[in-house]
Amino acid sequence: MGALKPRIRVEYTDDATIIAFVDERILDQTDIQDLQASILSVVEQGEHMNFILDFSNVRFLSSAVLGLLLRISKRVYERDGRLRLCSIDPKIYQIFKITRLTKIFDIYKDLETATRDLAAED
Repeated sequence: MGALKPRIRVEYTDDATIIAFVDERILDQTDIQDLQASILSVVEQGEHMNFILDFSNVRFLSSAVLGLLLRISKRVYERDGRLRLCSIDPKIYQIFKITRLTKIFDIYKDLETATRDLAAED
């Protein structure tokens, strides 16, 4: 049995909690369940928190990930937080456009822009 590999990397800054996906491919249902548990445990740490989901490592994802993002978003907003997505691969971004998730999520080209936006709102 192999060692468990972390699915996310978490960094705390003054303006936001940055959750970066480690895997290049997020396809398997088990991976998605692991991500949900990991990310929601970070979200549950407090109220009024700002989160940035960094997709810079992700090149492939299943449609089930879109459902995961909606669940995460709902939980963040229930806790009076704010959520930004950034660094989404252009091919994956097309999926967001087709499914109209670009109207639901605040999506930024890179981490710096997403962080700057959150800082400007405070």
